[in-house]
Amino acid sequence: MQSSYRLNARDLDQRFLEALKTLFQDKEIEIVVYEVDETAYLSKSETNRNRLLRAIENAENGTNLVEVNLEEFE
Repeated sequence: MQSSYRLNARDLDQRFLEALKTLFQDKEIEIVVYEVDETAYLSKSETNRNRLLRAIENAENGTNLVEVNLEEFE
């Protein structure tokens, strides 16, 4: 059996460990930890990569930005 979890390191707590123990009981498990780079995942496709690059360029140049009035959402 294989399970994959994606969570923030600050969310690792005793409940998570207990859930793993319950799920796998007396089986030997291997835990592999690596840092997730969201932009690497999103830029796998050329379309997403181009969109991200345009968004970065827009943010840097202050163009094509959408202003949101947060008070409207209160």
